[in-house]
Amino acid sequence: QVQLVESGGGLVQAGGSLRLSCAASGRTFSNYVMGWFRQAPGKEREFVAAITWNGGRTYSTDSVQDRFTISRDNARNTCYLQMNSLKPEDTAVYYCAAKSRGRVVLGSPYDYWGQGTQVTVSS
Repeated sequence: QVQLVESGGGLVQAGGSLRLSCAASGRTFSNYVMGWFRQAPGKEREFVAAITWNGGRTYSTDSVQDRFTISRDNARNTCYLQMNSLKPEDTAVYYCAAKSRGRVVLGSPYDYWGQGTQVTVSS
């Protein structure tokens, strides 16, 4: 089992920045691909970004490219999502997730999920 705990959410004005953290425990962190997802009210959960087990490659959805950056620190068992130039449409609950590094990074399901952290961007 892997336990994931997100932090760093909050209320920010449009154009501002936030950094989300996802602290992992329970298993060897470097064995896992990490991802960030979000769910806005009334909408389905959507993929935001993912990072390979060693941080060698990252992926993100088009709507956040050039604004959001995913990273990880395997020594600290933590994954991050740096969010810049935030927009009201970025308002959502943000979740981190983990899956075995043996899985395809894009398109395969995640095994472990955090409880989520709220991000609210005011206009």
